[in-house]
Amino acid sequence: MTGPDLGTVPARHHMAWATRAVLLVDVVESVRLIEQDEVGAISRWLALVEDVRADILPSHNGRLVKSLGDGMLLDFSEVRSAVSAALAIQDASERRNASLPAEQKIMLRMGLEVSDVIVEANDVLGRGVNLAARLMSLAGPGEIVISQHVRDGLTPSLDADVEDLGDCFVRHLTQPIRAYRIGPPGRHPMIRQGALLDELAPSIAVIPLASRNIAHDHGVLGEVLAEEIIRGLSHSSSLNLVSRLSTTAFRGRDVPMGEVGVRLNADYVLSGAYGNGDKRLKLDVNLSETKSGRILWAESLEDDAFAILSGEQELIGRLITAVNAAVTTRELQRTRSQPLPTLKAYTLLMSAVSLMYRLSLPDFEEARRLLQELVDRGIRHPIPLAWLANWHVLRVQQGWSQDARQDTYLALEATKRALDIDPDCSLALAINGFANVNLLKKFDVAYESYESALEINPSNSLAWLLKGTLHAFRSEGQQAVDHTERALKLSPLDPHRWFYDSLATTACLANQQYERGFELAQRSLRANRKHTSSWRVMTIAQWQLGRFDDARKSVQELMKLQPTLTVSGWLRSSPAADYPIGRAAAEVLRQAGVPE
Repeated sequence: MTGPDLGTVPARHHMAWATRAVLLVDVVESVRLIEQDEVGAISRWLALVEDVRADILPSHNGRLVKSLGDGMLLDFSEVRSAVSAALAIQDASERRNASLPAEQKIMLRMGLEVSDVIVEANDVLGRGVNLAARLMSLAGPGEIVISQHVRDGLTPSLDADVEDLGDCFVRHLTQPIRAYRIGPPGRHPMIRQGALLDELAPSIAVIPLASRNIAHDHGVLGEVLAEEIIRGLSHSSSLNLVSRLSTTAFRGRDVPMGEVGVRLNADYVLSGAYGNGDKRLKLDVNLSETKSGRILWAESLEDDAFAILSGEQELIGRLITAVNAAVTTRELQRTRSQPLPTLKAYTLLMSAVSLMYRLSLPDFEEARRLLQELVDRGIRHPIPLAWLANWHVLRVQQGWSQDARQDTYLALEATKRALDIDPDCSLALAINGFANVNLLKKFDVAYESYESALEINPSNSLAWLLKGTLHAFRSEGQQAVDHTERALKLSPLDPHRWFYDSLATTACLANQQYERGFELAQRSLRANRKHTSSWRVMTIAQWQLGRFDDARKSVQELMKLQPTLTVSGWLRSSPAADYPIGRAAAEVLRQAGVPE
């Protein structure tokens, strides 16, 4: 079958033009087949045409324009559907040929182009049809050849395996055309497994949101929203983000979660749709686990459309916070339901850090068990060791240590091992400083450690926070506030934000910003009422603001959590004891009711 050669096409305003993907299908050596077995060849061909009409086209949004004696003219609304249909037609043909001798098999060749064409009830006309016919002439038996325009609309290895045929000369065209041969896509990941570091954080793919009712949007806003969500999630050290350019390949596709997970090497997928009305933008989003296909979290969010597009982050921030919480909850569920040996490294790490910062003694002890499991697996990576050191520091600070000297030794031993593995691990350097300040009062060693951590990673919010706290302990109020406020800006959605707020309160107290300190302490305690340091700084802020009764009530809460606390014991352990802020804090605690 050869495509029609059209003459001059009438003016556009007289015709119904549309952008369509035109697929031409031809039977190879049709004359020979009919000469050998006219009835059999025609019967087999008509059966295949019926398969295409009844089974393939409806599921691919395609239309059978013409069925000729030895071919078909099909048109589709978009490129990916046309390619998928072409591959399905080849597959159907191969299945029908499976039991036939070679001389009776119906072999197909196809050509596909996408362009503006004239669409009529029983025909499709235009240069696109001509070019599809020329491309079909380049195809061998069982092959599909497409144009550059079609190739630009595909994701290789996802829509099809694509082979570049180069510039090809065809009949009736003076200039060569770029042609590609396609075959079924291979089942292999688009994103390869990364190094060990990637194993310590689950990966999440954010699929551009689909447009529900915004005319002429073409999905652009969905791409913008995906970019903002990815940017926000990328601030979380507990997640690996698949790039937006990779996830865009799945926009508008009805693909099983398991397939997305394989293709993008993703553990979780965030997807959904958006629509507008009365200048409001509504997002319906859900988070799915790729392995099981389960939806872990779903919600409808709504905000002013201009506010979202102008960079205001309230709605995006709520979404990111919910996603982080859902992933953490899911990983915690795994640790409760599966034996340790079967758990992935990132499940152990995420769960350990989350349990550690709950500051519930049973959860705290479980956190150490999970971290130790990671270390015992022989994984040479500094991150688990750094968090294990952090665990020992918090144990002393909370008043849970039975042997502060032993915990001090174990904390410093863990950071030493972490830095032996990677001297440039910013997290390990920051926690090494944390241990040296809070357990040994070695300010000079800690300061150098913080400086090194920030030189390696200027966006390490924990290092800025702890460095600011060091300045607060030394009564250097303005530097303390500058550094801790920077930490808060760098980590606006941290699931352990209460810890940041608590240490930022200390900085405010050092700078005599008592009202701001009171607000931060309130926010910290709303999120976690078991942090003893938060109750101490709350007591001091309330007392300095003249809220003496409230300060005494805060001390009562503090003593419930740390019944062995005394002023003299606190002075012995506090890094601030030898500085004005430490002496002032001790006096407030004494007057508010902490025993001498």
